[in-house]
Amino acid sequence: MSNYRRIFEDGYSYYLTVVTHRRNPILVNNIQLLRQSFAVSKRKYEYRIDAIAILPDHFHMIITPKYAREYPYIVRTIKQHFTKYCPKKEYENIEQSMSRHKEGYKAVWQKRYYEHTIRNERDYKTRLAYIYNNPIKHGYVENIYDWEYSSYGRVDTIDH
Repeated sequence: MSNYRRIFEDGYSYYLTVVTHRRNPILVNNIQLLRQSFAVSKRKYEYRIDAIAILPDHFHMIITPKYAREYPYIVRTIKQHFTKYCPKKEYENIEQSMSRHKEGYKAVWQKRYYEHTIRNERDYKTRLAYIYNNPIKHGYVENIYDWEYSSYGRVDTIDH
């Protein structure tokens, strides 16, 4: 295991990628539940979602938390709420193939997530471009404006 350390510096923004277990494409089909999960996390923690793109099996976002040490808890809250209320039909086939896990285990998310501390304006713009071009990269749309599960050109779409 690596000796990885997260950087917790108040005032910074964080680029995050969160992926479903075995890339199960359940997020867009359960977009209302995912939005509720974000709403739950925003009631518990103070942070701003600067940009987000939700794809069927993962999402990318840039957040700016009031307190940097809380961003892992923000992600955990989103994942826990989504997992708790996710319909069993969405993960049961994957769950059945995981016989090594305890009964009652819900295989919804990958255990870890990718995070990157944004250090400057260039870094921010690079991550922003990656987020907004991701649906095009994966072949879901040809035009960035056409992906409805993105904050591109929208204001506070995830907060509703």
